[in-house]
Amino acid sequence: MTWLGHAAIRLTLPDERVVLIDPWLRDNPSCPEGMKDPPRCDFLVFTHGHSDHTGDAAHLIERHNPRVVAAVELCALLGMDSPKARFSPMNIGGTQTIDGVTFSMTRAFHSSSIDGKNGPLYAGMPAGVVVRVPGLAGFYHAGDTDVFSDMRLIAELFQPRIAALPIGDHFTMGPRGAAIATRLLDVRNVVPIHFGTFPILRGTVAALREALGEELTDRVVEPRPGQPVTWTVDGLEPVG
Repeated sequence: MTWLGHAAIRLTLPDERVVLIDPWLRDNPSCPEGMKDPPRCDFLVFTHGHSDHTGDAAHLIERHNPRVVAAVELCALLGMDSPKARFSPMNIGGTQTIDGVTFSMTRAFHSSSIDGKNGPLYAGMPAGVVVRVPGLAGFYHAGDTDVFSDMRLIAELFQPRIAALPIGDHFTMGPRGAAIATRLLDVRNVVPIHFGTFPILRGTVAALREALGEELTDRVVEPRPGQPVTWTVDGLEPVG
């Protein structure tokens, strides 16, 4: 697993296939320069339509022809620029397995749109996604969201062991909300995302650790953007 800055996550499977989740890269000031144009992408997953999550969609589709997993409406909008893309649309509560990789779409509390010529275009409901691969811990990317009590149901239904949670505040939950989400999900590892990219995203990892307390602070995995972390059946190995 590699955090590419902001909300972008790269998951490299045991057979070297690559899943990119919300890969806003080329204009992302947090993404390392050498990772802004990834050499491989087999699955492209979007949690919602905002440009800081989908801004590289057309480029990645054109270069790699990946399977694209997103909400039905978002797939339709992306198809306007990429009509030959291999879309696998879905919706909240659904699960689909594509070439051995299982994607489950969960709810998120946010908004979702793509910028059109005359204003925002509705891009379906915002979502989170749980990625499951045999032999590896389930990985939950919460998307942009506030904490919500039904995260307990995500834990019960999908048993993710790893959660990438936004902590930036203002547009998503902040550190205190992410700490509550960690308890609701009962995950082994938490990867903080969607913070620090811009000054307005003021949540910090230190504040998340403080909100978790001594009992749970060791669940936080804090890689630098571009630093790979080993993904195992139990979760993520500690960052050295």
